[in-house]
Amino acid sequence: MPRVKLKFPADNPLFTATIPVRIGDINYGGHVGNDAILSIIHEARMLMLCSKGYSELDAGGNSMIMADVMIAYKGEAFYGDTLSIKIFAEEISDRAFDLLYHISTFRNGAHTDIAHAKTGMVCFNYETRKITPMKPNLKQFLLNLPAL
Repeated sequence: MPRVKLKFPADNPLFTATIPVRIGDINYGGHVGNDAILSIIHEARMLMLCSKGYSELDAGGNSMIMADVMIAYKGEAFYGDTLSIKIFAEEISDRAFDLLYHISTFRNGAHTDIAHAKTGMVCFNYETRKITPMKPNLKQFLLNLPAL
């Protein structure tokens, strides 16, 4: 079975979050569980949005909903690690976009990749329960351009 692979832009992430591994993130195998990685990317996304004064319910005039997620595990993370999550935007259309997450830690003098992830995000109106067009402010942010 072919492995899922993500290609990251060379540099210039939209945002970098730093999140310590909590004891509740550890599973019976003694490392961060797969469910915790999903929670960690959600937290990183919220930190990114909050840094701009946005939320998932109001990101430059848009609400958003997750349409899909993909996680490729690259290494183990442990209690005491601090994760660095670089977030990039790709595949920006008039109603949706992908966020890429490069998760790593610095341990024993070296950087270790922990996971690569992608979330497909869709602009969504929670009142009408319908997909909506992306507003210019959100698109500017995702393109890493100065605000309008």
